[in-house]
Amino acid sequence: MSGRLYVVPTPIGNLKDITLRALEVLENVDLVAAEDTRQSLKLLNHFNIKKPLVSYHKFNENEKSENIIEILKEGKNVALVSDAGTPGISDPGSVIVKKCIEEGIEFDVLTGATAVTTALVYSGLDTTKFLFRGFLPRENKDRKSIIEDLKDREETLIFYEAPHRLIKTLEFLYENLGDRQIAICRELTKIHEEIIRRNLSEAIEYYRNKEPRGEYVLVVQGKSREEKRKEEEEVWRKLTIEEHIKKYMNEGISKKDAIKKVAKDRNIAKSEVYKYSLKL
Repeated sequence: MSGRLYVVPTPIGNLKDITLRALEVLENVDLVAAEDTRQSLKLLNHFNIKKPLVSYHKFNENEKSENIIEILKEGKNVALVSDAGTPGISDPGSVIVKKCIEEGIEFDVLTGATAVTTALVYSGLDTTKFLFRGFLPRENKDRKSIIEDLKDREETLIFYEAPHRLIKTLEFLYENLGDRQIAICRELTKIHEEIIRRNLSEAIEYYRNKEPRGEYVLVVQGKSREEKRKEEEEVWRKLTIEEHIKKYMNEGISKKDAIKKVAKDRNIAKSEVYKYSLKL
């Protein structure tokens, strides 16, 4: 009978945020697979837990996953931890989970501290719908491709960023999303935790005068419906009524429904729009 894998979230800053269940699992497993064994050793020592540690990070994830699967097949239980937060979320972990599913090996994912939802609530922005994108790529063409997909989304957008890339990323977001509201959450749950709420232009100016330090979560306002409406209005204001009707028909909308939409857009009677439709 094979052992069990436990995906164990660790505190993102304050060690008191670890759960009782996480401590129980760490005390009872045979082995701990850690993103950084030195960092995890500090955590285990703090709670007086003595366990063998093996390295499991993004550079050896595929190879180590195979080794851990073999250990699990021997009937041993393994805890997977990252430096902070939940393994598999912008951290190693998804590969071993996928292999466990393929091999039919049982695994548990424990709940625990996460920077994503902590920052989202701190932001004061819309929490009913959000889109987490993790770290943006370093290459500008790759970043551009991602932001093109995100710029018209109404969901609140959440990114991770390192201090040395913060200003460049803020400038990139400003250039591609406009001057939206942003909450910049630094060193969450740690002694020097800081939440800055600004427009993007103000945030850029703020960090030009203050050296970024620590790890950051960026929570950006999604595109508002009002902003979308204004953009659509800018498009049709340049069109004649006939062209406006034709635009909707070219999008696959029936002539009858196109007339209704044009009347609503321009706040005029449908009968008035209908007269123009006869010319098409």
